[in-house]
Formats: sequence, C-alpha cells, structure tokens
Amino acid sequence: MNPALLPLFVAVPLLVSGLLVVVRHRLVDRVAMVGTPLVSAVAAGALFVHHAAEPVVAHNVGAFVPGVAIPFVSDAASALMLVLTGLMAAAAAWYLTLTGEDRYRFVPPLVVMLIAGVNGALLTGDLFNLFVFVEVMLLPSYVLLAVTGTWRRLGVGRVYILVNLLTSTFLLLGVGFVYAVAGTVNLAVLQGPAAQDPRLGLAIGMVLLALAVKAGVFPVHGWLPSAYPATSAGIMALFSGLHTKVALYAIFRIVATTYGEVVPWVGVLLAVVIATMLVGAVSTAGVGRLRSAIAFQMVSGIGHILIALVVFSAASLGAGLFYLAHHVITVGGLLLLTGAIEQTYGSGRYDRLSGLMRRDRVVAVGFALGLFSLVGLPPTSGLWGKVGLMRAAAEADAGVAAALIGAVILASIASLMALTRLWREVFWGAPMDSYSPDDPEFGRAPRTALPDGVRVPLGLAAPGLALIAVSVALFVFAGVFYPVAADAGVALADATAYAEAVLR
Repeated sequence: MNPALLPLFVAVPLLVSGLLVVVRHRLVDRVAMVGTPLVSAVAAGALFVHHAAEPVVAHNVGAFVPGVAIPFVSDAASALMLVLTGLMAAAAAWYLTLTGEDRYRFVPPLVVMLIAGVNGALLTGDLFNLFVFVEVMLLPSYVLLAVTGTWRRLGVGRVYILVNLLTSTFLLLGVGFVYAVAGTVNLAVLQGPAAQDPRLGLAIGMVLLALAVKAGVFPVHGWLPSAYPATSAGIMALFSGLHTKVALYAIFRIVATTYGEVVPWVGVLLAVVIATMLVGAVSTAGVGRLRSAIAFQMVSGIGHILIALVVFSAASLGAGLFYLAHHVITVGGLLLLTGAIEQTYGSGRYDRLSGLMRRDRVVAVGFALGLFSLVGLPPTSGLWGKVGLMRAAAEADAGVAAALIGAVILASIASLMALTRLWREVFWGAPMDSYSPDDPEFGRAPRTALPDGVRVPLGLAAPGLALIAVSVALFVFAGVFYPVAADAGVALADATAYAEAVLR
C-alpha cells in the first residue's frame, strides 16, 4: 500500500462535506452521509489486512523531514478504530435518515465533517494535530447537539460547548508545554522520555487530563450524562461511538508511546478506574430515563476500558480494545433502539412506558441482549470483553489484580440491579393499551391509552437491531474477532516499530 494514501481518510470526507453544502439534494445527502463512513470503514478494513504484512504505515505530509513533518500513521490499532468508528457512524447516519433529522439544515455535511475529524485524530502522529483534528470533530458537534433548536437542547448545548472549550484550551496548553520542554510534539520523537523527565511527564499529564475530561472519566464525567441524553438518540449514538472513543484511543496511544510500560502515576490511575466503573454502574439506578441510564453505563464502560492501562501489557491492551469495540457496538445499538421507542411512544421515561415486551417483542429481545452485554452475560460480546479484562488484570500484582477484578464484579452486580429495574419498569407490566384513568397505575402510562395497533416500526428499529446482532456475532465468533483485537493490542504496545516507521 502507498502510505501517501493515508491523508485521503481526512481529505475525502472534507471534500464530500464541502460538496454537500453546494449540492443540496436529499438523496445525495443521504447517500453521502451513510456512504462516506461506510467507505471509510471498508478502506480501513483493507488497511488492517495490509498490516499483517507491514505492521506500521507512515506518511510525512509534504515530504518534509521526519520528526518535523505532519505524520499520518496507521497500525493495527488505528485501523481497527477506523473500522469501528466508521461502522458506528454509518449506523447512526442510517437512523438519522429514518427519523428525518437529516432534513435539518446542514446536518449531512456536518456529520461527514465529523467523520473527517475522527479519522484525522486516529491517524495523526503529532500532538498538535491531534488537537486540531479534535477541534474539527467538535465544531460540527456544537451544531448537531442543538440541531432542532429546542430550548432544552440549546441550554445543554451551552454546557457542552463550555466544557469542551475549556478542555480544549487545557489540551492546547498541555501541547504547548510539551513543545517547550521537548522541542517537539511528534509522538515518535517523544518515545520514552516522559518516564525519565518529570517536566515532560507533567506536560504529558496535562494532555492526558484534558483527554480524560473528553472521555468522561470520573471525577470529570458529570457533563456527559447531563449533555448527551438532552440531544436526539441518533446524535447521542453518533457522539458515544466517536467522541469518547477517540479520546480513549488517544490516551492509549500517548501513554504507550511516551511512557511505555513505566507509568509513574499508576496508583492514581487505579483509583480513578475503579471509581469510574463503580460510580457509573451505581448511578444508573438513580435515573428514570432510558438514555440517562445508558449514559451512566457509558461512564462505567470507560472505566472498564482503562483497566488496560493499569495493567499495561500487550494482552491487556488487546482486551481493552476488544471491550472498547463491544462498548461502541452495544451502547450504540441500545441508544438507537431507545430512539425508536421514543419516536413511537413519545417518551423514554420509565413512568411513561410499560409492557413493551408484549407489544414490541423483537425490539424487547434486542434490548434485552444489549442489557445482557452491558452486564457481561452470554450470548453477547460483553461476556468475552469482561473475561478478557479480568484475565489481563490477573497478570498484575496481587493487590492490584484483586482490586480490579473485585471492582469489575461489583460494577457488574450494580449494573445488573439497575438494569433489572429498567427492564421491570419499561418492558414488564400491563400493556399500555389496557390502562384507564381509573387504574391506580395509570400515572405510569401515557395520559391517553394507546391503541393496540401502535408498535415500533421494525424499519425504525433496524439500525439498533443490526448493531445488537453484531454484538451477538462477536460472542459467537470470538475465536475470530478476539485475535484481531489482540493483534491491535500488540501493535499499540510496540512503540518502537511505530517510531521507526515515522522517522525513517
């Protein structure tokens, strides 16, 4: 493969985004909005296959001197992330076409522009350009968050913008301090010295803290379950599969490259990871809306993924990437199914829904499988994800291993209890068409009893059901997919090969 093709992952979506602003046609908008991330995912799949022969592919833009040029770098880990984000973006875009949100002004070009930023952030080998591509992701997101213009979304949009502007400022300061100390922000040049130079370690720590806020790590997670559920289900699924996961990947890449296996603040990281898992799981029990519950499960899942850094080995990074893949697919599927329920019944509140297991059996089965996956039960990808993480944790020191495995078990139990309540409130109970004003439980149902013919259209639920089916496939064919994540973990841990490819 010609390494000079790597910038096309950014250039093509940017070009398509610009063309969609000029060419205003609904069919063109829909094909481009769904097709661009799909094409990106297919190209990334071919790139992943190529990495079996060539582990790292790098291109210095403009043929400038290595270490000075803007590098685009791909290995098995970045290619896997490109596949995941492309598929998730395509599913979310598909859902947006079904709900008609693609008709809002400039939504298709904004979604495609978001893809360009994601691809650039996953492929860049330069901290400053990581900041640039993160901003390319955020700029369309500010509009997409409040795309309908409702007062609630505009209000939450202000919180989202404020948090991300402050965090981006902190990220840029951290990048500036890295340059001031090391004289470069190229990750290949920065391989290893952060563990020996405390000044550089502090500067890298600022960058990682900013990314932790964007990822939604405890105790800087509160904005995520507040902001994400306030937008539409399709946009929330898009954000959950892209924004937080790009931040997590960037954390993995920066730590693996600049620190290697010596992370001086691993004790702090251990406490943060355990707290993130438990706080997200326990907080799920305190909400009364479907998407708010899923948002807190997102937070808990982020803690699980970061176990890979506490242990830090090729095996743990592979397990973390597999769990990340499960998390993207499962959370995305649940959010899109929740959106289908909200579109049909006008609410995602527990006290406004009841008996969906009898009314919408296909959707209920898909939702149940998604909840199983969050808890880590068969037949879903969450089981192998948690088994992989606990096996990796067992390789750590006895105290660390016990703390991590115990936290995973406690978080799973707390999630099971909270999600059992969700299931009981929303999917069990009397059918909504059987309620009457004289019924003592009428307060739990819509004020007007629904006719029996009201159902979630299977076409509207199709994107979410497709993602849940992928989660089940990851369970059934774990013997195929888990080695793929393991290979990506090996690539991520091998910072030497990464640096050599960029600097040669």
